[in-house]
Amino acid sequence: MHSYKFPHPAVSVDIVVFTIRDNQLKLLLIRRAYSPHKGKWALPGGFVDITEGLDEAASRELQEETGVSSVYLEQLYTFGKPKRDPRERVITVAYYALIPSDKMQLQAATDAAAVGWFGMNELPKLAFDHADIVLMAHQRLVSKLDYSTLAFQFLSESFTLHELQDIYQIICQQELDKRNFRKWILSLNQIVETGEKRTGEAHRPAKLYKKKYPDQVAIIR
Repeated sequence: MHSYKFPHPAVSVDIVVFTIRDNQLKLLLIRRAYSPHKGKWALPGGFVDITEGLDEAASRELQEETGVSSVYLEQLYTFGKPKRDPRERVITVAYYALIPSDKMQLQAATDAAAVGWFGMNELPKLAFDHADIVLMAHQRLVSKLDYSTLAFQFLSESFTLHELQDIYQIICQQELDKRNFRKWILSLNQIVETGEKRTGEAHRPAKLYKKKYPDQVAIIR
């Protein structure tokens, strides 16, 4: 094996996991069980094994620390300030993930003492530089509403137009005109009617829709 005289940094992955719950955009955090930052809340993540790719490492760490699997994952940015981790020189590749509210079954494992959801306006002090990672992930999520179907990843298998509009309003934190929103969404040709309606609620039955391309995030302009 060839030996290099220059030291090599370690590589990790960190994952910002969003969902919409109780009419809020929420973030998944773990409480660290070990030093450094033992007892502090942090993003799920960990070191990349020598034989695995980055995407594989992100999926593995998310499943190991929280029990979450098979969700939308997208690479966000690389964070590499020299002293971001007190243990050694660590470069982290950050991801963000989006989870529909009906797929939230959490469990703490490996180096996580606890796991939980926190509203974006009620985040605790985070370990490492994870607050910077969260800020960038949130900015990316908001910016992609205008030119992609990224927000569709929060949807259940079937949904109403009202539920879809709620997702957009919660993420961008502003009211949207109902008529204009529905006209715009339907013009994208990304959802189709299921032929069924949502019943059993106070208002009149509403048409149910499903994603036309459930496993894709489309660029819409």
